[in-house]
Amino acid sequence: MATSSNAGHQVKEAIFAWEGRDKSGKAVRGEMRAGGEAVVNVTLRRQGIMVTKVKKKAYRSGKKITDKDITLFTRQLATMMKAGVPLLQSFDIVGKGHANPSVSKLVMDLRADIETGTSLNQAFRKFPLYFDPLFCNLVGAGEQAGILEDLLTRLAIYKEKTVAMKAKIKSALMYPISILAVAFIVTAVIMIWVVPAFKEVFKSFGANLPAPTLFVMAMSEFVVAWWYVIFGGTFAAIYFFFRAWQRSLQMQRFMDRLLLRLPVFGAVIRKATIARWTRTLATMFAAGVPLVESLDSVGGASGNAVYSDATRKIQSEVSTGTSLTVAMQNAEVFPNMVTQMVAIGEESGSLDAMLGKVADFYEDEVDEAVAALSSLMEPAIMVILGVLIGGLVVAMYLPIFKLGSVV
Repeated sequence: MATSSNAGHQVKEAIFAWEGRDKSGKAVRGEMRAGGEAVVNVTLRRQGIMVTKVKKKAYRSGKKITDKDITLFTRQLATMMKAGVPLLQSFDIVGKGHANPSVSKLVMDLRADIETGTSLNQAFRKFPLYFDPLFCNLVGAGEQAGILEDLLTRLAIYKEKTVAMKAKIKSALMYPISILAVAFIVTAVIMIWVVPAFKEVFKSFGANLPAPTLFVMAMSEFVVAWWYVIFGGTFAAIYFFFRAWQRSLQMQRFMDRLLLRLPVFGAVIRKATIARWTRTLATMFAAGVPLVESLDSVGGASGNAVYSDATRKIQSEVSTGTSLTVAMQNAEVFPNMVTQMVAIGEESGSLDAMLGKVADFYEDEVDEAVAALSSLMEPAIMVILGVLIGGLVVAMYLPIFKLGSVV
């Protein structure tokens, strides 16, 4: 970690590659995060290593670290630990072999903390932007129970399924949004450049123009006169809307409720949320984390404020002795099938297995729903684009058709 100088300023740390010989004279090498070469030399001498070379490694800026990067890191770490590779060596392999320098730096920072005696759980907690409480709690449970390899494997499976689910939902939502954005751009091009060109042609006709043509020309004049307000206002509204969505808790609650009520899309989002909720609880419970503590992480992992609020209510009732089934029924956000499966799991003592089956069922439901949406949206979008763009084109060609009939 960074140390403070007498002036109160923090020393900027860097990664140093070192070479040397241990007490038996064997050549050794490695990397260390420190505030300078002197710190590296002192630290290694205390470990009985005679340093022969220390070189500061150049830092390459990389891409943003994504959920997919963390998921891949978790899978690689779980696989190597299952194979019996020592923890520090596993971090070396993952860090040096990753294509994204940002991930490599994160992994080497974690390795440096673990090398100084910090537990894996505590090392992860120093980077809450990438490792959420669920991740850290599962790793902590694995360390305490001595089953870290199994817990990392469960965690890797959980994150892989979660990332896949999010990708499917995004693909289902992004397709219509991208098509509408293209339609907006095409319409703007027609209004600003195409319609004024037709207007100049129509001036020489010397006849009354059809009402649809007059309407489109009036719209074009408005867009040409106020295009900067229209485009600027549209982009500003979208920007501030998403900023408010990210920062305002009330806005998040409103949008999460609205998303669940959307026709067609709302059902898909609800199924995906239930799948994440049950998958998270199944993973936590199977790891041996007590139910009340598991529910701390489940609400946030669901990704929806409605289910986060419901989870807090469930946790409050469970902590006072109410069964999970009754608490979930009282929350009134879960279908009967989910609560019945949970009831069977509680009675049979296999709650984690039943929750896992529910998650599998809803993940399959989301797959089918997304596939059905994709097939249904294509003709619907074609109709919308045809009416919008085709309507504008027909409106501008009506005077030409009228002129042809007169001739």
